[in-house]
Amino acid sequence: MKMKPHQLVSFSWFLLFFLFHGSRAQPRTTGYTCRANQTTYPCQTYIFYQATSPNFLDLASIGDLFHVSRLMISQPSNISSPSSPLIPHQSLFIPITCSCNSINATFGSLSAATITYPIKEGDTFYLVSTGDFQNLTTYESVEVFNPSSVPTRLRVGDEIVFPVFCKCPNETQAQTGVNYLVSYVFQPYDNLSSVASRFGVQTQDLNNINGNEIRPFDTIFIPVNQLPILSQPEPPPEASLGKTERKGTIVGLATGLGICGVLLIVLLGVLLHRDVFPSKRDIGRVEDNDKLLSNRTVMEMKGIEVNLMADVSDCLDKYKVFNIEELREATDCFDESCLIQGSVYKGSFNGGIYAIKKMKWNACEELKILQKVNHGNLVKLEGFCIDPEDANCYLVYEFIENGCLYSWLHQNNTGKLSWKTRLRIAMDVANGLQYIHEHTSPKVVHKDIKSSNILLDNNLRAKIANFGLAKSGCNAITVHIVGTQGYIAPEYVSDGLVSTKMDVFSFGVVLLELVSGREAIDEEGKLLWASINGFLDGNETEKVEIVKGLMDRRLVEESCSMESVMNVLVVATACLNKDPARRPRMGDVVYALSKNYDLCFDVLEDGLSAPPLLAR
Repeated sequence: MKMKPHQLVSFSWFLLFFLFHGSRAQPRTTGYTCRANQTTYPCQTYIFYQATSPNFLDLASIGDLFHVSRLMISQPSNISSPSSPLIPHQSLFIPITCSCNSINATFGSLSAATITYPIKEGDTFYLVSTGDFQNLTTYESVEVFNPSSVPTRLRVGDEIVFPVFCKCPNETQAQTGVNYLVSYVFQPYDNLSSVASRFGVQTQDLNNINGNEIRPFDTIFIPVNQLPILSQPEPPPEASLGKTERKGTIVGLATGLGICGVLLIVLLGVLLHRDVFPSKRDIGRVEDNDKLLSNRTVMEMKGIEVNLMADVSDCLDKYKVFNIEELREATDCFDESCLIQGSVYKGSFNGGIYAIKKMKWNACEELKILQKVNHGNLVKLEGFCIDPEDANCYLVYEFIENGCLYSWLHQNNTGKLSWKTRLRIAMDVANGLQYIHEHTSPKVVHKDIKSSNILLDNNLRAKIANFGLAKSGCNAITVHIVGTQGYIAPEYVSDGLVSTKMDVFSFGVVLLELVSGREAIDEEGKLLWASINGFLDGNETEKVEIVKGLMDRRLVEESCSMESVMNVLVVATACLNKDPARRPRMGDVVYALSKNYDLCFDVLEDGLSAPPLLAR
């Protein structure tokens, strides 16, 4: 049965329980204006900055970037020891001098702290603005402040001015006790109330200064009388040794050196005796030692194998344990011609074709998770192999013929996916996620849902692959953030919160890929999921225009159902809600996508009348 107009309208309203509201816009590009005669300029103010790996995990490197001393950062940032190492995402207040800079007739005067930066190999205005300066400026504003520099002809050592956005309090603000307007980059997961709470100010004060149309990655200004006290992590033990501990360390070191000296003298005496009085007995002893060393190496290798096998003892009765020689023969000794992607090889043995994933020994958790899941939309693990010589582990999976969804959507060497096929792929992935979220105990969080981890079989049906980052159990906190940029949920980046809702967010990004044919993050670093902000705020005509602008041109040429695409975008928008508690469960997503498919296509022609869950 085909979808009728009144059914489409009803179904769109039916999906309203998914809705959330946001605003779609790009961050301010050229800066913030000021009056050249404003008496409050220049002023001393601060920016909110976060330590990042690998280049900015100490105050010295951050101080060099902003041309301030370590002490100038440590004092306002509540750091007791300026020489202490920082941890990723540690919060800092960095002092800057904000000036009103006269540019030209087009731009007038712009408020900024002018930071000189020497260009390094591989730098661009965009990369330095978004990376080193964390969106506190933009590449467009850098071009404005450096009119004589050609962005495509930068040379190593060029001195470029990067204008860090800032503002000085006006006279009225100063009279009400505002001493600083702290520069803060508004993140996609932020809202005004959370930012206000973080800095101890009123939401209305932020509205008064920054207006109501604040967009992701805009620099906003926080009015404060004094800087809030930042909560900082405990320093590493080696950074907090007391005088007594240092004294004990020195005494221990001196004692150790003394003992080493005595042993060195004894060793020299033994070597001298051996060299002066060689004997057959000594030669025989050397041969015996070589044999002992060889035997010990074999025993250690056996021990490694025993330990590794013990780790996966629960899996031995379920999966085949392959011999390393079998895998080498199947892959021509892991020749590059057999390489599929990354460290995954195509191998043929026993009349079958398999995907062989080579990895250092960190597969124990992945094996434990895979042994308790069994579903038609998850790639099946056939067996594994442990090589004690180099402590590598090899996971042997079923081979999926048509590769990954990423190559079908974003590369030119693959075929065309119709809207019906894309919707079916979305349903397959949703079914797989529903299974691991709601039908395993404890729940499994995949943590790396993306189009390159979705494989398509001969019938273009989807299977979820790569459980290397998966975690059994949820609602945990981690400080080790892993995943793929463009798919990572905001709460995971900011708070390290691991839950099934982070998979729901990543699935929302995949839905946008299926609709748009665009990558999750483009060459300029723009996030695909940010493009959907505000989709639900417009009227029907505006929504249609947004859908047309977002749709893959191949779908436009196909003349697929605009209403069906719009319904999928409603689901995607719900999955991408910045509040994880307001994102739908995957069971709800499966139902909504299946209902949309039923209303648009004849269910029987594709054999999709089976229940959504396809556990085998």
